[in-house]
This record gives sequence, structure tokens and C-alpha cells, in this order.
Amino acid sequence: MDSLHLVHIKILAADLLSLTVRHTSPPSFLRCGRTVARAELVGVVVSCDRRDKFLRFLVDDGTGCVPCVLWLNHQYLNANNSSRALESDPTAEMALKMSEEVRLGTLLRVRGRIVMYRGAIQIAVRDVVLEKDPNVEVLHWLQCVRMAKECYDLPLHSAGRAS
Repeated sequence: MDSLHLVHIKILAADLLSLTVRHTSPPSFLRCGRTVARAELVGVVVSCDRRDKFLRFLVDDGTGCVPCVLWLNHQYLNANNSSRALESDPTAEMALKMSEEVRLGTLLRVRGRIVMYRGAIQIAVRDVVLEKDPNVEVLHWLQCVRMAKECYDLPLHSAGRAS
């Protein structure tokens, strides 16, 4: 199996949104015939919708807008059907802390799983990092182009795998 599906590939929004979808259960995503499952993108938050259970936002990197969802409902019910305190769930604490970084106009690095929701590709966010250096976006673009040329867009046999 191709190892590209094991890493967060650096990708531009236009390339992410144009991945080939293989309608399996769960769906898989192909780039030049190679399976990809995780992505990393850098861009500006242009839309934000916070609910009790999730934070949905759009990241614009200049080539397109990628829908992202950060799940906040990592709390669970105890025997009395009342919510346990968030302090008892470190995953929920991390998600809430990351959600504070997501504000309109901020430059973020987002990593997560590529998923389908209502027929559209989106990122199920694993982590969010606030970028303070505006050059990070251009450097990410350059890395995406270089990685596509040297790694991602190579046929499997050229990438060190036998056909």
C-alpha cells in the first residue's frame, strides 16, 4: 500500500477540493492515483460558525476556500445522564483551546483528515496553529508546489513502489 495516506500532505485548497473521490465506505481520496487521507493547509479564516458541538470555518489560501470542522463535543454523559465536567476530558480541553484561535481574519495552519460531508470535501480538524508570520502562507505555497513535483504527483512505481 502507498504510504502517502499516512501523512498530512501539504496542499493548496484548489488541489484539495479537486481530489478524485472513490465512493467506498468510508470514501477515499486520490491524487494522481495515490490515496491521501490527511492534509495540511495554511490560509485566512473568512467564515466562522460556532455551535455547541462543533466549530465550522472556511480557510482561504488564495486558491480556494476549504470548509473545516473542529468537533467540540468530546464530553460524555455520566450514569445520571448529566454532562461530566470538561476538565475531566483533555481532548475537549484541547479542542476548546484550539477553537479560541479561530477568528475571522486570522492566518492559521490547519491539519486534519479529509472527509466528505453532504457531497463536499472538508477537513475534520486535528489541530490548529495561529501563524504570526505573514510569510508562512507564501512559504506553504512554495512547499506545496515542491512536494507535488517531487513526491505527491509521482506515479506509484516512480515513488519507490512496485506496480
